[in-house]
Amino acid sequence: MEESKYDRLPHAGDFEKNKGAEALYLAPKPLPTGVVPFSGQRMHREINGVYLDFGPGGGGLEFAIRCSVGTVMNMVITFFLIGLGLGVHACIKYGSPFYEVLINLILPNYYLWGFIILLILMAGIPLTKTILEVINEPPVRFNRQRREVAYVPKKGQPPLIVPWEEVIACVTVGSVVTEYAVMPSASLMIGLRDSSSGAVAWLTIPTGHLSLAVSEWEALRVYMEEGPEAVPVTLLTDEEFQEGTVAYFHMCREVYREMHAWPVYAFGFLTIQFCSGWTLPCRLAQWVSNQPKAAFPDSIVEWSKPIPAEQHAQPSPELLQQSAEVREAFSQGLNLFEFYNIKFADEDISATAEVGQ
Repeated sequence: MEESKYDRLPHAGDFEKNKGAEALYLAPKPLPTGVVPFSGQRMHREINGVYLDFGPGGGGLEFAIRCSVGTVMNMVITFFLIGLGLGVHACIKYGSPFYEVLINLILPNYYLWGFIILLILMAGIPLTKTILEVINEPPVRFNRQRREVAYVPKKGQPPLIVPWEEVIACVTVGSVVTEYAVMPSASLMIGLRDSSSGAVAWLTIPTGHLSLAVSEWEALRVYMEEGPEAVPVTLLTDEEFQEGTVAYFHMCREVYREMHAWPVYAFGFLTIQFCSGWTLPCRLAQWVSNQPKAAFPDSIVEWSKPIPAEQHAQPSPELLQQSAEVREAFSQGLNLFEFYNIKFADEDISATAEVGQ
């Protein structure tokens, strides 16, 4: 987050509203959320008793590819329609074949094709850079035996290792323009703070709903606190309805067709999606996601090796105490938001009483 109304580092329960987006912090400390742990985008690349590799799914990449393809195709179609319209006008007024103007406009027009090539480069270079970053950047590794999180900013740069209980996590709610519609959106944001410089590296995971964002974080939390057996196996596979896949695309198409009349469906979905590549962006995003990711540096490979049980890091007393308070509130029928409202209201009353004395 760019700005904070707090004069301290955020902690679980803090709330922010910034540039139309609302954010609720879930960590630090990583307290129970009371929701079912679940990863709907298969972001758990590898999971075992020592570490979990966490990386974003293919939904965001598919959207970027679709936007790039759509930008180029829309310009090509625009020039085609202009040439067709001029050809029809010449046919009606002068009796010449309607396709003559279209051919003369497109085939020998080096300026037109130069502009299209420039547009392809403008859209393709940033997209290629994004794809290379996805392939060349290792995922974030959560080591539950050491209770630490490792992040490699870029290949060749020294890794950043952050204590698990100092990891910042928040869920945000706002609106976003997608390839299908303008709709409410939620994201999970994980912040890894470098204690030496104070800089925070943010990993943003878009999700379809606030509960899904919280569930993604809860899956990471239960892994670190309880182990891999506490993380449920995802019910979705690469061929099923995950955002960014071909199956997800066709599911959205069916839903759109059922909710709209045929003219709206034809021009509001079929035309737009056809001009943006149809299922090609989904297939390309899946291919990129399935490529082997860059290897971790030797220091992280050594850091990832199992250590004796007596050397395993343990939860802090503060985390154990606060987690017990949260679970007690859950047993009384409160949810996470109600617990924080009551907790901070009590803290404000206590602070006011101390000032009065």
